[in-house]
Amino acid sequence: MQINWGIIGVGDVCEVKSGPAFNKINDSRLVAVMRRSASLAKNYAERHGVPKWYDDADALINDPEVNAIYIATPPNVHLYYTQKAAAAGKPVYVEKPMARTYVECEAMIAACQQANVPLFVAYYRRALENFKAIKNWIEDSTIGDIRFVDIQVHKPIRPDIVGASQNLANWRTDPEVAGGGYFHDLACHQLDIMDFLFGPVTRASGYSLNQAGVYPADDIVIGQFQFASGLPGQGSWCFSTSQNAQKEITTIYGSRGSMSFPFFGDHSVTLHLDGQEPVKHFFDIPQNIQHPLIQTIVDELNGRGKCPSNGESGAKTNQVMEWMANIK
Repeated sequence: MQINWGIIGVGDVCEVKSGPAFNKINDSRLVAVMRRSASLAKNYAERHGVPKWYDDADALINDPEVNAIYIATPPNVHLYYTQKAAAAGKPVYVEKPMARTYVECEAMIAACQQANVPLFVAYYRRALENFKAIKNWIEDSTIGDIRFVDIQVHKPIRPDIVGASQNLANWRTDPEVAGGGYFHDLACHQLDIMDFLFGPVTRASGYSLNQAGVYPADDIVIGQFQFASGLPGQGSWCFSTSQNAQKEITTIYGSRGSMSFPFFGDHSVTLHLDGQEPVKHFFDIPQNIQHPLIQTIVDELNGRGKCPSNGESGAKTNQVMEWMANIK
């Protein structure tokens, strides 16, 4: 079956990360895009060779040629557009974080279940080769029995790992739009991969503060979490450090060594095994970084496979973030 995609919200993420990938996959085609600004929607369509453009989301959703919807807007309207797409009987692929709150995530799942349409979430790292390799090394006990996980993201007020980082007043730091601050925008990727690697987190706690006071959202979160297996983890996400204190590294510690890797820098993984020199492994990542995950979605819609990121897994990530960031 040909999957004819329509995109709601063709902003920055659609320029390289996702948009072009829809036309690079067999049985997949991008046929329509929407943005509230007609001129920007038209501009995107013309530059990317998309046949149709709209400035009205309902028109795109109800376009009979469109049979799958990608929601690439900020999180505050994910629930709204998911409900509309599901009511139209069309599968939904939604950007991360899945929504502003866990309650909104549950409503999205319910809407898609009621309409009997699948719901996918853009946690694309689950399909990348570096994280699949990490999962294999864990399962092969390459670093022995896993002891704990440590996530560190320490960045200055204008972090270099997000879009619009030079503008302090962007939607990512407005809780009414994003659900939180940079923690919600970035930690969701990390916590989702923790679920991918180790299974569900069953309990978590922590607290968040607004230390710098330069935008409405909290800018530091300190948390700890535990998986169903009993494995513990901890994390610190601070977005008001000095320039020379910057750090972005996740480390998995085992009984015979450790492995460490960035999420937002290069795509390497460094293995530190007892009695051996550290070895840094590099992986080829596609230019359109969502391409591998979108491939799994097209495959699932055609009965050829299974996408590793769905509404249930996406909602769990929102729940864990709330456990850690909303306790003051």
